[in-house]
Amino acid sequence: MDWLHGCGVEAVRYLQTHYGHRRDWFVLASRSAELRYTFFIFFPIWFHLRETTGIKLIWVAAVGDCLNLVLKWVFFGQRPYWWVHETSFYDSTAVPQIQQFPITCETGPGSPSGHAMAAASIYYVMVSSLSTELQLGRQLSVKDRCLWGLLWTMFWGLQACICLSRVFLAAHFPHQVIAGVLSGLLVAQSSSRVLWIYSASLRQYLVTTLLLFSVTLGLYLLLKALGVDLLWTVEKARRWCVQPDWVHIDTMPFSSLARNLGTLAGLGLALNCPLYWESCREKHSCGAPFRLGCILASLGLLHLIDSLQLPTQTESLYYLLSFCKSATVPLTSVAIVPYCLSCLLRSCSKKVE
Repeated sequence: MDWLHGCGVEAVRYLQTHYGHRRDWFVLASRSAELRYTFFIFFPIWFHLRETTGIKLIWVAAVGDCLNLVLKWVFFGQRPYWWVHETSFYDSTAVPQIQQFPITCETGPGSPSGHAMAAASIYYVMVSSLSTELQLGRQLSVKDRCLWGLLWTMFWGLQACICLSRVFLAAHFPHQVIAGVLSGLLVAQSSSRVLWIYSASLRQYLVTTLLLFSVTLGLYLLLKALGVDLLWTVEKARRWCVQPDWVHIDTMPFSSLARNLGTLAGLGLALNCPLYWESCREKHSCGAPFRLGCILASLGLLHLIDSLQLPTQTESLYYLLSFCKSATVPLTSVAIVPYCLSCLLRSCSKKVE
């Protein structure tokens, strides 16, 4: 593995040396793969345009990220920014100098890449849904074939950009981002065969949330009982990150777990909430102006929710508040906003009459 890691470090150095002036572009590409954009932007847009796609996005994001956490605990992947300082692969005088950035110092294991896995699964779902909505690939016209090819070329181009950005930032080795992409595609493809999620009851949502929590926590406790420290990477991040304030609590393994489980539980509550069913019965809920209003209002409110800063002094309190904050995202988009907008339109229609 040292040889593979060494080649990866050379790839990091090459990108930083020859494309260092594109630093902002690489940072932007990396941030585009963060799941917060799925929850706070993509989900409300897709849910009000095509409800099944919105639901699928949450399931793929939440379950896929939990799977990514488990895989990281199993594979014990290193990260370039600390590996170069601890390996015996180099002589003491020949240790490569690689740069770090504010989003380099993630605290979890490196393999497979969570950003690459999330981007592959989420964008695959969106491009597939868009192709289906536009009925591309079913007709033989040249225009449809070109549009279909353009969509998937953009998809793979984006995956390449995200993978290169993670390597440039010294957050991952090349083989880790490739593994992330393949894992993400596997999650997205597998989700296409799971149809019960579109009609799942609140009980099924809560059972799934509890199951994911139990499996993840059970694996953590089992390995800890066997003497395996699954938080070994946190110490490495704090030791080798050049700026202590670049080590963020929201990159901790259990932080992503709380965020994903909260979002999934919140979606279950929202879809089985009386507010949601009442707004669905309104005649306005099928109209384009109503959907557009829901999208704009949801994006505005979710931006305010996203801007809320959680206290980080106590980890357990942070995880609890992160769970609650994440649960409010689908509740706001699915139930609260459509219901309030529906009541407003009903009130206006009564005044007109």
